[in-house]
Amino acid sequence: MTDKTGKPWMAAGETDDPNSLIESYEAEGAITKGSPVELTNDGKVSATATTWYGFGIAVKSAVDGEQVPILRRGRVKVVANGALTAAGVAVRNGGNGKVTELNDQAIDESGEASYTIYMSRKLGKALQKADADGDLIFIEAGA
Repeated sequence: MTDKTGKPWMAAGETDDPNSLIESYEAEGAITKGSPVELTNDGKVSATATTWYGFGIAVKSAVDGEQVPILRRGRVKVVANGALTAAGVAVRNGGNGKVTELNDQAIDESGEASYTIYMSRKLGKALQKADADGDLIFIEAGA
């Protein structure tokens, strides 16, 4: 695990962005600070072991039913789930409290095939390249 941010005193889930947008939601299940969360159908937030929808990053740990602050927009430190090919790539929830690269999808413009574009899974953009699982990087959430 390497801290790529140049700010080793900051932990995952912390921001130094004075213009970040942080909103409070009820936790559905336990949520660990720094984890990507998804919005549930009843307006709560959940940290899942799977790789579903990107909604924000928990800036504090919480237990089920507790209010938890979620960074929805702005720069925040996170843990990478494996390598990210370059700064600027789109990221999504990688499961288990980490982010991973949201790969581009080929689109058949000739109309012979159809593809699903996972726009709702985008969590933000990586601000550093990650070389290995566990690297600490900044992302721009909501970008």
